Amino acid sequence: MTQETGGGAEGGPGQAEAALMDLVRDATVRIHRPGAGYATDGPGQGFLGSGFFIAPSWVLTCAHVAMRGEGREVNVLFRADPYSAELTEVPGVVLAALPETRPAGVTGWPAPDLALIQLRRPVEHTCVYVTERSEAMLRGRKVRCVGWAPSPGGGLTTLSGDCEVKGTYGGWADADQQIRLDGDWLEPGMSGGPVVDVARGEVVGVIKSRLDDHQGGTAVGIERLRSLTVPAGPVETESDDTYQAVFHAHDRYHADRHNSPASTERTWADVQSDLPGPPGRVLSPKRRIDLLGRLAEFPPPVSTRNLLALLDGLPNVHARDLRPAPRGWRDGLGSLYDARVRVRDRDAALELVLRYCMGVLAADRPFDVPSTRTATKSLWEWVKRVADEDLSRDFRQELVLHWRAVRQRRDQEHQRAPAPMNEPARYGERAFVLLELEPRGWERDLYDWRIGVARPTGEVLPVAEDSQGTGLGALPERLAAPLAEAFRRCDEPDSPAVLQVAVVPALLGLDVDNWQVTPDGLPLGVVRPVVVRRTDQGPPTDELDRLRRTRWNSIRNAVMRAEVIDCEDGMAVRVPEVTDLHALAHETVPVLCRYGDRPGPETTAGLVRVLEGGFGVALWRRTGETDAVCTEFHRRAVDTVAEVRTSDRLPQKIHELRQGVRAGRTEMYWSDGIALFYDDPHYSLPGSGQLLEAP
Repeated sequence: MTQETGGGAEGGPGQAEAALMDLVRDATVRIHRPGAGYATDGPGQGFLGSGFFIAPSWVLTCAHVAMRGEGREVNVLFRADPYSAELTEVPGVVLAALPETRPAGVTGWPAPDLALIQLRRPVEHTCVYVTERSEAMLRGRKVRCVGWAPSPGGGLTTLSGDCEVKGTYGGWADADQQIRLDGDWLEPGMSGGPVVDVARGEVVGVIKSRLDDHQGGTAVGIERLRSLTVPAGPVETESDDTYQAVFHAHDRYHADRHNSPASTERTWADVQSDLPGPPGRVLSPKRRIDLLGRLAEFPPPVSTRNLLALLDGLPNVHARDLRPAPRGWRDGLGSLYDARVRVRDRDAALELVLRYCMGVLAADRPFDVPSTRTATKSLWEWVKRVADEDLSRDFRQELVLHWRAVRQRRDQEHQRAPAPMNEPARYGERAFVLLELEPRGWERDLYDWRIGVARPTGEVLPVAEDSQGTGLGALPERLAAPLAEAFRRCDEPDSPAVLQVAVVPALLGLDVDNWQVTPDGLPLGVVRPVVVRRTDQGPPTDELDRLRRTRWNSIRNAVMRAEVIDCEDGMAVRVPEVTDLHALAHETVPVLCRYGDRPGPETTAGLVRVLEGGFGVALWRRTGETDAVCTEFHRRAVDTVAEVRTSDRLPQKIHELRQGVRAGRTEMYWSDGIALFYDDPHYSLPGSGQLLEAP
């Protein structure tokens, strides 16, 4: 048994293996009981066992570890900074367990004994790379087991041990199959930790148990997650199916980081490429991770039956013999690996992969989102590039003919009229609360403020104002009572009014949506829609006024489309000049990815250029970092804007996203810190003399 230390470096096989184990250790977590009073630096009663990040905000562990929490609630401890010994603690909830309950009269938790924990709030962390193979732990395979356990010197530490797969308990088709391991001692607390195939550089299983007074123990294969419950009703979004949501997020995570020029860290694909690995790979680790990322951009298969039908049409593939059956696109790719053993010719094996990709392009879909068209083009470009580099002209021509048929079919589908949507209340047609903050130029960091209720007629009824100057940090407490009064005047049952916050450009990133001004302590943006707009616009020119009104009418009456304007291929770029912004389509909603929590002068100037471009709606996030991998934010922002279609629905949608982040809905974590600029030119702000002292 080895105590883990850092220090993996680039170089030969030994150094590549050390770098791999560093990645594994960084993603391995401790699971504790929730609540205060438990020692987080020792093996006290709060420590339940180990687990590991399988996807952003998702931890995989054993059910017997996670279900010992209180009401399915646990705390997850991990190293957010691999170069620091300090641990970050985040609450989590057990969202799925296999099985969900321990049968009466049974000692221990029966296999598969797996559980997925969803973090309650978004945090940055690393994730392991999980195999897509159906049977990864074959007899005789060397693996390494990693987990947290009590240290001889006190406290808890990460340990690893080398083991060999000796066989199984239960048949290959049995739901309770377990893998028998022989080798190093497995210590108490390691249950739930990852089992790593060091030769391939991938996690293949979860430690289930150790043997009392003996070396070795048992593990459960990753493929057993395929037996997670399939939703009974139609799958209309990716998050409706936990299995698909987790593995799509996993594959996008690794592809985004490997393909991002902004990231300087060594990725799993980098490390896997340095390992000796098995001979005869058809896809290199880097090509494979790129392909899996592209497949994860698609809606999942309509059903396992449909996926098996696709695989049955490929030569030498016997996916129906696999238990559990393949369920997602990544599983289908893994099903091809056994076929490659029977297909000795490398070109034929690569053709098999490309035929499978063409099947994905042509497959039925349970739902469609705007980014699916981009995903279709992206996967086709990958297929064409690989074929052009490695395969015959005849096969390339066959692919082109297939692609034309797929494209014709998809074009016909997109030309069909979309189903009518229920018309929501238009926010311009109901009252909203207006908060204006005006900086006192002669007193830094002090602000005058005015609160009023804006009626659809354009009239603003004053509620309260203060011209004595209030510090930025004191504003939430000072404004709590007058805001509550204003909200009472225009809220409707189950329909809270919008709060519009008018500020100077330098304050447009002010996180008013995080202010806590109600007795329940909920953030303001969770309670109601909160948007920002600009105060000091000055008298617009006739040309700019016409452009603003034209853009606003377009996004109010036609389908909007988002465009990221300050980030390209993961790298921050300068916001285009105003003349270039004028050339964007009227229905465009600019998205700023790199705004950050402390915008500098250039960032503020870029946002001002957006406003001078005549845009009445824009999105940005205050949590953007200069070196962050931002592909998921781009993807989700573009889809969200397209899905809500018109600007009237956008304030409510952002409100729902903020509620989702607060409620711990992982699929909404991408929107953490998002801000919505929403400035209707038909409802101009009143002048300073129009909001008089409230009666």
